[in-house]
Amino acid sequence: MNKKTSKNNNPVAFITGSSKGIGLEIAKKLAKKNFNIILNGRTDSKYLKKARQDILSESNVDVLCLPFDISDVSLHQVMVKKIIDKFGRIDCLINNAGISVDKRGDILNVTTKSFDKLISSNLKSHFFLTQNIVEHMIKSDSKNFKSIINISSSNAQAASINRAEYCISKSAIEMMGKLFAVRLAKENINVYNILPGLIKTDMTKPVKKKYNKLLKKGFSPINRWGKPKDIAKVVSFIARGKMSFVTGESIHIDGGLLIPRY
Repeated sequence: MNKKTSKNNNPVAFITGSSKGIGLEIAKKLAKKNFNIILNGRTDSKYLKKARQDILSESNVDVLCLPFDISDVSLHQVMVKKIIDKFGRIDCLINNAGISVDKRGDILNVTTKSFDKLISSNLKSHFFLTQNIVEHMIKSDSKNFKSIINISSSNAQAASINRAEYCISKSAIEMMGKLFAVRLAKENINVYNILPGLIKTDMTKPVKKKYNKLLKKGFSPINRWGKPKDIAKVVSFIARGKMSFVTGESIHIDGGLLIPRY
């Protein structure tokens, strides 16, 4: 093991888009379960630096920060090499990074620029990052449980016509998970899709008033805003191999929002 490589045998988790929000809560939860953590944000921001410090102050694990935009596929190989140089392996990839539309509007007015941006950030980036990392997972002799966990959205299944390109990108992520699940089962790598519902994050701030009104009318069976910690608890359970006979499944963390009701 070279000098750059982590000296412990903790499982290693790479969480994209983990400088704050859902990604950060996932990183913190996994660190408390003794995962070494790779944090990621588009830039070396104050949020990314604080995320690292928070994890180091709360957990006795190694943390590597990788500030780069995952939609730039040309950077994937270089960044994955940095992880392998540091830890020697990746046991869990959590495809969490993503964006919403710049402006909500009629599906008939969606532009090619907006469509391409959402597909590039929410789908293409995850597909090719997964492809790159899986190559190393297959070669690894690590005895840790290996998994790919995609953070999709309830909008993978529930149509929202004022942000069509977002829904399409998230729906495609769900199919991506199924495809990788079938291919990777023989490699002992499990794949899961997480479909969050209404979660209180920076992404949902612009629609906070709208959904507060809907919650007053009984928006979902468990009628409250979800929290990033709600997602982190389930992801931690999965990443630790507690659902090892499940792969390719979509897990709804939405307070029962998508249960058909009459």
